[in-house]
Amino acid sequence: MGIRIAAAQAPSVAGDIAANLQTHLRFVAAARAEGVQLLVFPELSLCGYELPLLRQCALAPDDARLQALRAAAAGMTVIVGAPVIDAGAAQPCIASITLHADGATTVYRKQYLHGGEEVHAQPGPAGATAHPLHGQRYVEAICADTTHAAHAGAAALAGATLYVAGVLISEGGYATDAALLRGYAEQHQMGVLLANHAAPSGGYISAGKSAFWAPGGELIVQAEAAGNYLVIAGNDSGWQGRVVPVALA
Repeated sequence: MGIRIAAAQAPSVAGDIAANLQTHLRFVAAARAEGVQLLVFPELSLCGYELPLLRQCALAPDDARLQALRAAAAGMTVIVGAPVIDAGAAQPCIASITLHADGATTVYRKQYLHGGEEVHAQPGPAGATAHPLHGQRYVEAICADTTHAAHAGAAALAGATLYVAGVLISEGGYATDAALLRGYAEQHQMGVLLANHAAPSGGYISAGKSAFWAPGGELIVQAEAAGNYLVIAGNDSGWQGRVVPVALA
């Protein structure tokens, strides 16, 4: 049996974790209905790409506000974007919190910061951890991580068969970034999933176009533009994909 993965191309309300959690719950329900086993949200999906708000929006992996999401995601692996402040750290990290299918929780911290992020955030430690799931091994990336070939290379060396990235990419940067991701899929023979924001965030107008490239570089599925969509890829009999609109009202 194969795996079914999806990018949650979701919008985020600036600094409103409660509202964004409700959006996440809608996407998790939609993903469950589609049989998705790994669901990836965009960069900083729980607070929006709002750098000045990172400290006040920081979440602990065991934050009580995540309990409803954890319950809804039971049996599914869900990766959400949020700032995390480690004990003794001067600045928060731009991070992702993974609610694993077995109930465990892990945190990935963005390693390569985009210009200007260093004012509000600090980079996470270098290295790659490949997490096993349904016969695959996935490694996480967050936005600017994907613009550094060394990051994808480390994922491949760690044994990744899937490279999953939560991002905020505007129309102006999309073609360049998508070409890099396709190149990683080709060079390293790993599937690459891109989860972009559905709407503007932090002053940036998201291109949307969440996508999946199969090992070897073939584009399997891509959202046409911004908007609320699940972008699903499955490999039951070779990689195939579909785009499913998600209603939030």
